[in-house]
Amino acid sequence: MTARIERPLSPHMQTYRWTLTMILSIVHRMTGVALYFGTLLLAWWLISAASGPTAYANVQAFTSSFMGRLIVFGYTWALLHHLLSGIRHFIWDLGYGFKANEREALTWGALIGGISLTVLLWIVAYAVGGGR
Repeated sequence: MTARIERPLSPHMQTYRWTLTMILSIVHRMTGVALYFGTLLLAWWLISAASGPTAYANVQAFTSSFMGRLIVFGYTWALLHHLLSGIRHFIWDLGYGFKANEREALTWGALIGGISLTVLLWIVAYAVGGGR
C-alpha cells in the first residue's frame, strides 16, 4: 500500500477578492466565445444576401424581430468590448499599464468604452437607416 502524499492545494477563486480586472478578464474570454456564434449569424446574413431576395428576406425578418435585434446588439457589444479588451491586453504585452491606477483606468476604459461605442453605433445606424 502506498502512502498518500499530502500536497498543497492551489488557491481557488473563492480565496481571492474579486476585482474588476478579474471579472473583465473572464468577460473577455466569454465575448471571444460569443463572437464565434455571432460570426455564424454574420455568415448566414452574407450567404442569404448572395442567395437571393427570398433568403435575404428571411434573415432580415429574423434580425428585425425583437430577439434578433437583441442578439445583434449583443454581438455588437461583444465585438467592441473584445476589441477594447484586446487593446488593453496589447498594452500590457508591451509592458505598460501594470500600476494599480493604470490597470484600473484601462479596465474601466474597456468596460465603459465597449458599452458607449455600442450605443453610439446603434444610434448612428438608426439615424442613418431611418429606424429600420
